[in-house]
Amino acid sequence: MPRLELVDVTKRYPGVTANDSVSMSVEPGEIHAVLGENGAGKSTLMKIIYGMVRPDAGLIRLDGEALAANQPRAARARGVAMVFQHFSLFESMTVAQNVWLGHGRERSLPSLIRELRRASETYGMPLDPERAVHDLSVGERQRVELLRALLGRPRLLILDEPTSVLAPQAVSGLFETLRQLAREGCSIVYVSHKLDEVQALCERATVLRAGRVVARVEPRRETTASLARAMLGAEPPRLERAPARAGAMRLCVDRLRVDVARELGTPLSDVSFELHAGEILGVAGISGNGQRELLAALAGEGDPPAAGSIRLAGEDVTRTGPCERRARGLRLIPEERLGRAAVAALPLWKNMLLTRPELTRRGWLQPSRLRRLTARLLGQHAVKARDADALAGSLSGGNLQKFIVARELDTEPSVVVVSQPTWGVDVGAAALLRQRLVTLRDSGAAVLVVSEDLDELLSLCDALLVISGGRLSPRLGATEMSAERIGAWMSGLWGSAAAPAAGATACSS
Repeated sequence: MPRLELVDVTKRYPGVTANDSVSMSVEPGEIHAVLGENGAGKSTLMKIIYGMVRPDAGLIRLDGEALAANQPRAARARGVAMVFQHFSLFESMTVAQNVWLGHGRERSLPSLIRELRRASETYGMPLDPERAVHDLSVGERQRVELLRALLGRPRLLILDEPTSVLAPQAVSGLFETLRQLAREGCSIVYVSHKLDEVQALCERATVLRAGRVVARVEPRRETTASLARAMLGAEPPRLERAPARAGAMRLCVDRLRVDVARELGTPLSDVSFELHAGEILGVAGISGNGQRELLAALAGEGDPPAAGSIRLAGEDVTRTGPCERRARGLRLIPEERLGRAAVAALPLWKNMLLTRPELTRRGWLQPSRLRRLTARLLGQHAVKARDADALAGSLSGGNLQKFIVARELDTEPSVVVVSQPTWGVDVGAAALLRQRLVTLRDSGAAVLVVSEDLDELLSLCDALLVISGGRLSPRLGATEMSAERIGAWMSGLWGSAAAPAAGATACSS
């Protein structure tokens, strides 16, 4: 008897069919992948299984018995757990309080804190249970979701992009945990765009395209190219990238210090680097090592550091705010898409105004002009959305990311800082986004990419830095970069390679 069985599950929204007569089954102890490009209906299908979305038609069975539609509590009571791509956490509460809410009253809060500490160490996902969620990076929030699900010892575990912002070491530990759960009889539904991970972990896969099942395959008998073709219906675009031709210095960070209480984040200590026109500089590191604080400092958020710490095209902007930095050509694309880069409840054309106040006329909105501009960007960047009036929250993660990137790059910036550019994005869309960053570089812009995807950094960047404990490693050139070296440096062990000497300036005069 299958652990999970879907029979002709259908879900329609105005103007789009998210799932069209989807049928699939998952055996006890099986790790089953669900593949598809952004907007293929994967996340909607997972929410239907978990009871968050009511299907228009079809049947869902768990161990042969019908699973109540639109009732997450009933699903949890029967042993179904889910880790969402867009997290479901209360930001004003601590990690332990968020986990406690999901486990009822069978554990006391102090005992849960102790259990969380043990679990985070066992699974290789460092996390302070008493830290507030609003101070966590995206990667750390993903750890909260994973630990919350794993502590429940589920019979059916649904994972929607669980490794998108985890470091390679954490991914290896998670895979061992998932294999152990499967050996114990837990069934796992695994949604991911990382095809090499699917091949390493999953026994079978169901492929969706435009809401319909188009293939059922055994990933280990396929290649990543054949899986990508099944998802996209065509060959994924290849990244075309010529050697960099670095020009004038566009961004200088000189001995930047950011003081943060340890329980609220990671202090930055004497961070220095140069970013030149015509280059892509990467920043690698395990989540929670100062990336969030560095991005906030570059964006002009929070208390300003010492004067002279940040210069754009030679001008000191350390004490200026986000609006003035944007006016000077700096654009930042954050990792938090909903809630920071976009407002879920607003239509796309109004989301344009979040970072583009120049699109108003003396403070007055121009809806027709904004709708035309938004429609143009949706078409140019292949964003799957109904139209400019579609709510930001209705887009899949990948399509929302394409919209945000389109909005920022439309301003022809001189410096772009982007965090986790292809988190949760399918292989085709990821290739397009990376190609746009390379094209931007070739046009003379300077690009800083902060990512926890080593493959992405190695394929995209002309030079690389590693951040650990709020400190930056020496700069690695293209010929010096390797996954092994970067992985070792993520622990702060850059050995005899000397960082800039005390009192030295990172930026040329």
